[in-house]
Amino acid sequence: MTIADSFLDFYENLHFEGTLPDQIDIMNPFRDSFEIRKLCELFYRKFYSDSENRTLILGINPGRLGAGATGIPFTDTKRLNDDCGIVYNGFSTHEPSSVFIYEMINSYGGPKLFYENFYINSVCPLGFVKRTCTKLINYNYYDSIELEVAVRPFIIENIHKQIAICGKSEICYCLGSGKNYLYLKKLNHEFNFFKNIIPLEHPRFIMQYKNKGKDGYIAEYLEKLKG
Repeated sequence: MTIADSFLDFYENLHFEGTLPDQIDIMNPFRDSFEIRKLCELFYRKFYSDSENRTLILGINPGRLGAGATGIPFTDTKRLNDDCGIVYNGFSTHEPSSVFIYEMINSYGGPKLFYENFYINSVCPLGFVKRTCTKLINYNYYDSIELEVAVRPFIIENIHKQIAICGKSEICYCLGSGKNYLYLKKLNHEFNFFKNIIPLEHPRFIMQYKNKGKDGYIAEYLEKLKG
């Protein structure tokens, strides 16, 4: 069994069975769309059809325009087509976080080299949306204490599963130096998932608030990832 087989099995069986707070819905693209399952299979078979260990990089949880649309963390449809070489014309999405991640990946040496060494997912591998009167908005697992408590067992279980697949637990890189890092650090103190957690500024924060300094953040990523 390859790493690709293991991850595809992981996604196929990824399901949250708990109770969510009012107005919060789970986002599970792997169960909701045949097209997304097919994109995932193409991606993981292309970059993970081997048995080599990977280092985990954990974001917050999937957003609607990235993994929520393609099933692949921090990969919108444009990056899937242009950078990963996986052609898909069913719909088009643009996610600023994906723009940053793939600029960084290309500076690292390209998707093939990057994914030979790393696997990206999230502290909570399923996303959330909040229903308002007019629209759905992205929601993070830590945006309410009720949601954080509800998904805690799910988070713990799936961090264990992903470590087992990746085969490495010396270092975890955390996307988000604020609440996501503090939560993962606290959880790690309790469960000893990793020997060390290294925080990286979250791509969305960089693109939204620090875009002029983007090249500096890419350099910081590369320095820490190649550390």
